[in-house]
Amino acid sequence: MRKLAVLALGGNALIREGQSGTIEEQEQNVTDTLENILFLLEEDYHLVICHGNGPQVGNLLMKNDAGEYVYGLPQMPLDVCVADTQGEIGYMIERMMLNLLRKYKINKDVVTLVSQVEVDKDDPAFQDPQKRVGKTYNKEEADKLSGEKGWIFKEEVKTEGGWRRVVPSPLPKSIMNEDVIEVLARQGNIVITSGGGGIPVYIDEENRVRPTEAVIDKDMASSLLAAKIKADEFYILTDVPYVYINYKQPGEKKLDPLDVADAKKYLARGMFSEGSMAPKIKAAVQFVEKGGEKSVITEARLLKDKTYGTKIIAAYE
Repeated sequence: MRKLAVLALGGNALIREGQSGTIEEQEQNVTDTLENILFLLEEDYHLVICHGNGPQVGNLLMKNDAGEYVYGLPQMPLDVCVADTQGEIGYMIERMMLNLLRKYKINKDVVTLVSQVEVDKDDPAFQDPQKRVGKTYNKEEADKLSGEKGWIFKEEVKTEGGWRRVVPSPLPKSIMNEDVIEVLARQGNIVITSGGGGIPVYIDEENRVRPTEAVIDKDMASSLLAAKIKADEFYILTDVPYVYINYKQPGEKKLDPLDVADAKKYLARGMFSEGSMAPKIKAAVQFVEKGGEKSVITEARLLKDKTYGTKIIAAYE
């Protein structure tokens, strides 16, 4: 049987440090990233591609602000903004992938699914919102918006006098249409889905699907999807070739391979940054614990060279 792999593309696959995020920059970045994963198709893998949307949804929220301020247009809620950017980025990845398939004469169909991801409405994250979204405001602007819209703000550490809106980041419970995603992928279609962690929804007391103002971690949602569709391998593509402890500090050490027990030990000791690597390690561990063969964390451009990347496995041999 062909293997099924789920790939989670990080933000640098779309907008890289120092770039302004023009469509030309994003299309080139996506093309470069996708070209490095084509070898999986050559090795007869089925593929599901997930992606981040941090810069794009942040820009869209600022456009919301500008539209309201200049033209009096109504603000769109966060779930709608996530859906909007899922479609935008999915279209871009799909088109760039189609161009590469045509270039290399690979006969594959590509489909983008705008996906909803269920969360628990009683998740503790709703009582302690931490995920920063949108632009930076001064204290007066933040207080005004807090009063008018009920938004919650936290002071920015890196921007003196700056305040940003924070929203909950609950854990994903299930991926809607996960069965459809698996069927499409195993039929040989390249499926793009769960962008930005998915559109956060919950099920209310009347069994209705309801939206919520939250952001789901992209890697955790991708990991859950990979487990649900019984993928063999899960790849998190980021901006470092390996996972390290003491990263950029004395005693820096590359980890490869890394088993679940050691990963949990390092997480408990706080040896991975909560703002960057820790969520990726948690997602990788979750996939392996749910029966996945292995997770890999690495740079996209180095993925084809299989000597690169930290492999997270159940146990050392």
